[in-house]
This record gives sequence, structure tokens and C-alpha cells, in this order.
Amino acid sequence: MVTWDVVQSFGIPIKLHSRYLSEEVYLVATIMERYTQKFRMSEEAVRRGRSLIPGGGQQSRVVRPFPVFVDEARGALKWDADGNELVDYMMGFGSMIMGHAEPRVTEAITRRLAQGTHMGTTTQLELRWAELVKDLVPSAEKVRFTASGTETNLLAIRLARGFTGKKKIVKFKEHYHGWQDYVSLDSGINTQVGIPEETLSTVVVLEPEISEVERLLENDKDIAAVIVEATGGHWGQLPIPNPRFLQDLRKLTSKYGVVMIMDEVVCGFRISRGGAQERFDVIPDLTSMAKIVAGGLPGGALVGRDEIMDMLGSPADPSLYMAHPGTFNANPVSATAGITTLEILAEEPINETADAMADLLKGGLRNALTKLEVTGHVHGVASVVHVALGVECDCDGEVCTQPHSGLLAAARAHSQPLKLAMMNEGIDMMGGIGFMVSSAHGENEIDRTVQAFERSLIALRAEHVV
Repeated sequence: MVTWDVVQSFGIPIKLHSRYLSEEVYLVATIMERYTQKFRMSEEAVRRGRSLIPGGGQQSRVVRPFPVFVDEARGALKWDADGNELVDYMMGFGSMIMGHAEPRVTEAITRRLAQGTHMGTTTQLELRWAELVKDLVPSAEKVRFTASGTETNLLAIRLARGFTGKKKIVKFKEHYHGWQDYVSLDSGINTQVGIPEETLSTVVVLEPEISEVERLLENDKDIAAVIVEATGGHWGQLPIPNPRFLQDLRKLTSKYGVVMIMDEVVCGFRISRGGAQERFDVIPDLTSMAKIVAGGLPGGALVGRDEIMDMLGSPADPSLYMAHPGTFNANPVSATAGITTLEILAEEPINETADAMADLLKGGLRNALTKLEVTGHVHGVASVVHVALGVECDCDGEVCTQPHSGLLAAARAHSQPLKLAMMNEGIDMMGGIGFMVSSAHGENEIDRTVQAFERSLIALRAEHVV
């Protein structure tokens, strides 16, 4: 029961029910009503934007009834069009591991802008950037820069096909690798609109079960590559319960001459300085990265084995040469942001600080669930935290062992209302399913988040969501 004392302590607008008076109270405004009232300027901006931009704006995560327009961000905080202060856990979809507008990064970018943003030539910045990536990422024998994570995965797939002479790729259900044609099947985000059947026929989607992979590779000799989100589907929302999966996948792909592509667009430099491959001790053939590698600016990188990467330069067989032009590949501004960020990560305990704050957040969220007697589960690796309401699990709190079907059902039922409820309380979650924690988050932001989570659970219970 939601009592007067509980609701009053959180300051939620209430009204008393005439029959129960002091015993039971009801929220004056619904979660949706509070949201539309709090973010009025954003709603107006979306209306204006619909005549200009499909959907009214280009945020890649759909938020209904409308997304929030943000004007400024510093550290762990950001401020929207209405002037609301929000504790941010979107963090540029995971790009900002040191928080927004990190002074050393912004100062370096500012200096670079005054020196020119595009030379139409290679710059020495590209070389320094590649040196840092190679020093940090175990599998990086050679490095090639791109303009985004989607483009990096597309490049990896094409290289794998060219290198092996085979056509098909394997991806896993609910693993997301960008919006491009070859990885849109069963991603949980994309649709197949506009993709030819001929293209879709070259992609095989499997459950992340090593026995399924082995059966396929034994029977189909036209598999060029297997691509995998290193921490599981949707940046770890759907972890791979088998701790040996990545190691076993590495052995299988080597055995059958198939290229292993590890997608570290999100987890690269976040799960550890050397990414998931360092943490889990796996050396893939190719690794795709973006987000942190470019310091939160547009940019990505593909790294991997010499003999594959050299197809982009001077392959042993000249017939295997593959051109990779791109106006903004390794552009000086993104290179500067990437260099500065990676230099700081290499020298300072950025990962350790973010991980410690994530652990504090996980503990606080669990306590809130227990305190309010709400069924739910919290899990996550390093500085990534996921919440699944309506789901219980006895795992170690890092890799959830619940069936993916249950986690997906929980997300469908709770993620949207939880996202809005937390926004009402001044917290911007990633998709209503989790949090990207940065080194800029401190105990104050974590405390604010846990308190907001408690108030949100009360609001969700009042609307019979939990």
C-alpha cells in the first residue's frame, strides 16, 4: 500500500481518497501527465521539427510521447530546453566515459579547430591515434579509422568476405551492430524495410549457443564471418550466460577458417582499458569500435590481423586490394578528441572510478527494490548497469543468467514507463533498461539516482505497472 508518510516524504503530488483519508493516497498526475508538463518546450520543439525532420528529431532511441531536447551538458549533468537539470546516464550512448565536456578534451578540440578541421590529406594525428589504439587493444595489429560504428561493422563484414572468398555471415539474435543491411535481421531495433531478400539470404541468425554455431559451421562451408556483441545483446541487457562462449567461439571460428568479428562499439575501452577482449582474454580476428575511441565525436575504428587489414593497403595478393575512401575517416577533430581521451584512459584510473560508481549504483538500486518490495533484478559488467523489473535472478550480479525471453518481456512491459518516471525525477536512463556510468558520476549523483528510483517505483506501483 502507498501510504501518506511514504508519498509525502518523496514530495509527489497527491490527493486523499475520501473513504480512506489518512490511510491511502493517490497520485494527482499520471507519469505521462507529469512528463508532458515538465518537458513542455521539448514537446513544442518536436511539433516544430515534424515539418523539418522525419519523427521531429534524430535521437536514435525512440521515446514516447516525445524525446527531450537538451541544450547543454557538463560532467554527469545536462540541462534541457525547459531548464530542467538531469543526471545523465545516456552519456552519448556510452561515448562519454569521462563525462560531458571533459576540460582537457574540449581544450584540445578548441585548439585543433583553430588549426583547421579538414586537410584533404593524412595528418600525423592519425598515426598517434593508431598508436594509442594499438597499445591498448590486444588484437590491434593494424588500425583503420571510419566515421561511425555502423560503418566499421560494414567494413569488417566486407573484409571478411573478401578474405575468405565466402558469402554468408552469422549474427546472434538481439545483437545490434548498426542499421546497415547485413546486420538488421533480429536486432531488436531495426526493421527489414528496403532490404532485398537476396541480401537477407546471406545472413544466418542464431541463438548465442555454441552448439548451434558448431552445427552450422560443420554443415555450411560458405560462412565468411561470425559477428558478436562481446557482452551480449543490447550492450549487455541480454548477457551470454556461458562464461566460455567467447573462448569457444574463437576456437570454432579458427577451426573452420571463419573470421571472428567482435563488436566493441559500446564496450571498447569501457569494460576495461583493452575492452571486452582484454577482460575475457579473447583475441578476435577483427574488432569494431566507435564511441569512446573518438572521444565522443563522430568516428570509429576497425582493428585486427595484419593479413586481413592489409587488404586495405598492400595485400600479399594484389587482387584482394579493397578501397576504403571516406571524407571524414580519421578527420583531425575526431582524432584529437580520440587521442586526448585514450591518453587519459591509459594514465589515469578512469575505468576504475566509473566501475566503482556503477557498483555503488547497483547496490542502491537493489536496496530500493528490497525496501519497496518490488520484484526486480540488477546486473551489469564494469560501468554498465541494467535493471529488469518483474524478474528475479540468483546470478552474481554481473552476468544475468535469466532466459533472454524473460528479460525481453520485462523490458517490453516496464522500460517505457520507467524511462518516463525517472525523467520526471530528473534522471535520464538508457532506454529505461539501464545506465552508462562515467568517471564524472560521484556519490551525490548516485544518491540522487537511487532516491529518484524509489520515487519512480512508487509512481509505477500507483499505476499498476509493478
